[in-house]
Amino acid sequence: MSVRRIAVLGAESSGKSTLCGALARRYDTLWVPEYLREFVDTHDRVPFEEDQYGIARTQRAREDAAAAAANAFLFCDTTPLMTALYSRVYWGRVNAELALLAATHDYALTLVTAPDTPWVADGLMRESEAVRQQVFAMLVAELDARGIRFVLLEGDLPHRLRQVEAALKVLVPL
Repeated sequence: MSVRRIAVLGAESSGKSTLCGALARRYDTLWVPEYLREFVDTHDRVPFEEDQYGIARTQRAREDAAAAAANAFLFCDTTPLMTALYSRVYWGRVNAELALLAATHDYALTLVTAPDTPWVADGLMRESEAVRQQVFAMLVAELDARGIRFVLLEGDLPHRLRQVEAALKVLVPL
């Protein structure tokens, strides 16, 4: 059986990384952390507009590398689609290369984390509760516009894990 990539999308501080780690443990597989966090830590700054394509390209390359070693599922903490969305939030546009990369949203399942957990500032990366709500609304609208079906995950981590388990059973019937 080939590895199925699962996109885990959502606004900042909505539990994507926590969920991905828990899912990887639950399904004895790998997850791909959000490269943007590493970028911010390494450069000690938020990205500039010209950094966005490289960030998305690195995210996808790490996903491709992890897929070779994953078991059944690969949980992807964000995708180039989110990088493109944040480009629209901060610069009002998406460069052509990033737009093309974001158009290749080829995941077996797309999960969206609702912004229903407490918002927590973490220094350089997280903007505000207002931006979190704006990004969530933009994400849902973008997925709908592209015809990408998704499962909205709400509640605490145990509840979200049960929601994902149900979605994966539909994806891969026993």
